[in-house]
Amino acid sequence: MGRASTLLLVLLALGFFFATYNLLTMIMHNRGSGLGNWITDDFDVFDPITRMTKETKKVGNHNLYFHVALTATDAPYSQWQCRIMYYWYKKVKDMPGSEMGGFTRILHSGSPDSLMDEIPTFVVYPLPDGLDRGYIVLNRPWAFVQWLEKATIEEEYILMAEPDHIFVNPLPNLAHGGHPAGFPFFYIKPADNEKIIRKFYPKEKGPVTDVDPIGNSPVIIEKSQLEDIAPTWMNISLRMKDDPETDKAFGWVLEM
Repeated sequence: MGRASTLLLVLLALGFFFATYNLLTMIMHNRGSGLGNWITDDFDVFDPITRMTKETKKVGNHNLYFHVALTATDAPYSQWQCRIMYYWYKKVKDMPGSEMGGFTRILHSGSPDSLMDEIPTFVVYPLPDGLDRGYIVLNRPWAFVQWLEKATIEEEYILMAEPDHIFVNPLPNLAHGGHPAGFPFFYIKPADNEKIIRKFYPKEKGPVTDVDPIGNSPVIIEKSQLEDIAPTWMNISLRMKDDPETDKAFGWVLEM
């Protein structure tokens, strides 16, 4: 048994070595040949941004700053996450390559909390009692609707972020004009739930595959676009939660 275990470990180590070697060789080869900028319609191995237009890729120095906005509650867990995120935001905001503008914690608890003097905060109201059906995340679109209506936002773009995001490098504006930028989540599969999706996205709107597999965060989007779609985002989220079949199918990713 001891010999067999040793042999198995040796074989596993050799297999891992060759797999890693081949992967690194492929990456270096593609970068050297300029294929690192290759764009497909569905997914780019070397650039995780899906469907980024070639025009957006070429923009480079458009110098359009974006406002970082996240929603939060006054719970200790949420407060601690926000403090960590804001710390790292300040560390990288003014580094070369950054197009990060102002920062707002949208607090949807309805009243100020202990972090008002530490983190730039805008207080909004939560949904009326019972409307969230115990799913507190439904307060997120409602919080953005209120913030966009009432706040003065200097930047023309907004990054919708979350308290558990941490900036390890300065972030450029990956959006451009009418082309927002988002992150694809492997567990969001609109095509696998076409029957349900069609309740909220009729056939005349287009194929289900047009529904991007992203959440609302992280997304960089024009402020004017977000102002247009935020009420629809809120209303459809509430309708989806009200539908038992949809609620059961999507669970905690429903609002995404």
